[in-house]
Amino acid sequence: MKEGQTLWNREELILAINLYCKLPFGRLHSRNPHIVKLASLLNRTPNAVAYKLVNFASLDPSLQARGIKGAANTSKLDKAIWEEFFHHWDVLAYESELLLAKKNHKTIEELNEISEIEKRLEGRTREQLIKARVNQNFFRKAVLSAYNDTCCITGISNRDFLIAGHISPWGVDEKNRMNPRNGIAVNALHDRAFELGYLTITPDYIIKVSPQLLIEKSDYASQYFHNFDNQSIILPSRFLPDVDLLKYHNENCYKS
Repeated sequence: MKEGQTLWNREELILAINLYCKLPFGRLHSRNPHIVKLASLLNRTPNAVAYKLVNFASLDPSLQARGIKGAANTSKLDKAIWEEFFHHWDVLAYESELLLAKKNHKTIEELNEISEIEKRLEGRTREQLIKARVNQNFFRKAVLSAYNDTCCITGISNRDFLIAGHISPWGVDEKNRMNPRNGIAVNALHDRAFELGYLTITPDYIIKVSPQLLIEKSDYASQYFHNFDNQSIILPSRFLPDVDLLKYHNENCYKS
């Protein structure tokens, strides 16, 4: 460590990983306003924060699979917090949002724009709902940023039209509810078709449309489904869809 530098602590690293998950990989630079803001909250320089995010890239298995190495100066604590975060998405994502709210002098509800109606709930119901909303917001930001706000099937690049869809269903796979590798950025129509099994994505990232739709001769079926059969999805810059989760969807959800 250079003279005058301050070691990063656990809370700072959790906040840095939070931001790493929300920014497209190509925007991890010191001029990014989100990095500048976090640097101000941490009383660090934008260069220091940007470099830490690039350090995390060296630990990201999705980037390693693509041959992207990132920076090589990760510390033992960097690796420990990374492992903790990526093996406990449901816990650490929420904890990171609580820390971020505290740093911004806001409540978790204000930071995540929770509605007034939801805020008025009481007791355990309120606690569970708030945590679910916060985690859903984090999951959406992480997945959409990985796909650079682009539908992996159609290429639509308007964030307002996109959904962070789950590969292994939310109601079935509690362990992977918050795992960005269990997510795809997709438009609402194809998200619904994926959910109902009218299309799937193979472990080698090929779109397969259900035979039940392929036999339809309508214009909508041809335009919105037939044309995408056997096409490759648009891959994310990181958080590649987990092969095992895709296999699950192929075998248990797809209307073959």
